[in-house]
Amino acid sequence: MDRAQGTQWPIVLTELFSTERFKSKQWEPFRKGVEICWLYSNPEGPSSALLRYEPGATLDRHTHPGHEHILVLEGSQIDDAGEHVAGTMIVHGPGTSHAIASPKGCVVLAIWEKPVHLGKPCTPSY
Repeated sequence: MDRAQGTQWPIVLTELFSTERFKSKQWEPFRKGVEICWLYSNPEGPSSALLRYEPGATLDRHTHPGHEHILVLEGSQIDDAGEHVAGTMIVHGPGTSHAIASPKGCVVLAIWEKPVHLGKPCTPSY
């Protein structure tokens, strides 16, 4: 089942670097200190979402079976490669792993080729 049923295609995101833009999105709990706004998802394939980290939030080490693209829209996050501030794009290749921390909080756009392995796959519940 594709969570994007009912989604209007194409998905057009405007004013991505405007903090006000995120307040009107529909957010739901994802992990401790992290909220998610799904853009589209497929439990076995590609997915995309906005992730909002509260200040101090962390995400445990996880593995990427496919490519992951992260665009930092607001704030900053830290992973094994260092600190990434707003305007930074990070691409993790298949088989890579990393942990994430956001001491000051951040909002990122995430695009996953395949579901992430974080204890259990990071896919929405249906």
